[in-house]
Amino acid sequence: MVELDQFKAELNNYKEPLCEVRDSLDLANKEKRIEELEREMEAPNFWDDTETSQKKMKELKSYKDDVEVYRQLETSYEDIETLIEMGYEENDASIIPEIEEELNSLKESYEQLRIKTLLSGEYDHNDAILSLHAGAGGTESCDWAAMLFRMYSRWASDKGYQLEVLDSLDGDEAGIKSITFQISGENAYGYLKSEKGVHRLVRISPFNAAGKRQTSFVSCDVMPDIEDNIDIEIADDDIRIDTYRSSGAGGQHINKTSSAIRITHLPTGIVVQCQNERSQHMNKDKAMQMLKAKLYLLKQEENAKKAADIRGDVTEIGWGNQIRSYVLQPYTMVKDHRTNEETGNADSVLDGKIDIFINAYLKYVAQKGVK
Repeated sequence: MVELDQFKAELNNYKEPLCEVRDSLDLANKEKRIEELEREMEAPNFWDDTETSQKKMKELKSYKDDVEVYRQLETSYEDIETLIEMGYEENDASIIPEIEEELNSLKESYEQLRIKTLLSGEYDHNDAILSLHAGAGGTESCDWAAMLFRMYSRWASDKGYQLEVLDSLDGDEAGIKSITFQISGENAYGYLKSEKGVHRLVRISPFNAAGKRQTSFVSCDVMPDIEDNIDIEIADDDIRIDTYRSSGAGGQHINKTSSAIRITHLPTGIVVQCQNERSQHMNKDKAMQMLKAKLYLLKQEENAKKAADIRGDVTEIGWGNQIRSYVLQPYTMVKDHRTNEETGNADSVLDGKIDIFINAYLKYVAQKGVK
């Protein structure tokens, strides 16, 4: 049957890529590390250092997930091979829909695993901290910032990730002037680093009685949650620390005492804020982590720019790039200006379905060799 020949050819196309994914994931070493970690867990003093043991448990889960997903892919590949052979032997056309369904499932699982292999950055496996800042445009831009926050909240929820608001400032009439929040989950930063830049909205403003089409901008900054595992020295003389009373959209999660912390790095002008931890001391620690992460990323960008200048590249690295447009009127379209990935289903995107843009960006970065 022609269909079986086509299925067999499609399946064979995945044989070599599956081997490449296995090598990229370094499964042999991960399986060895799983054995080591499981032996360590058997030690009676394993939980004495809670912080270290939790990190090891997180590492174990991540490695086990990778191994399990790949083994399932291998099994799926073999099952489809068997089904195709049965189809040939029995000359049974009724088996074709089952093969087609299994093959589509294999393609989807392979693509998800392949995207994971593109997360090779030093902090790609860490949690992510995002900051949204409404641009000029008053209430319209503040509303756009709130829409983006909802989009990322929905994305995090769909992934099973946790979201915590660290700092926020409400708009004067509606929306959010600025908000900083942490998304915690495996590879959160690796995925969300694609969102850094300026997001542009075009729509008929609900705040304009004349019903005119209006353009709004919100900048999104993304950094990894680095905890204390980064070597960045910050001199006391280089920072100014201010305290202020917490406020904003955090509801019951926002501490209303004057324990919020704002740290300004004087040499660069970088400002970080945190108001959601339980004490001023904890807010300060979190703000310092955020500052270290920003300084680390700034250093990375400067090094990348120097390398690009040497090569003569026209680099896209920068803090203020317009990366994506969301058009709601007179037609609907969301387009990423870096990868040219686009979709007409703007409602779905604003409801958190942004993986098409994240995946396209990761592939783009891998092809360009951009870090």
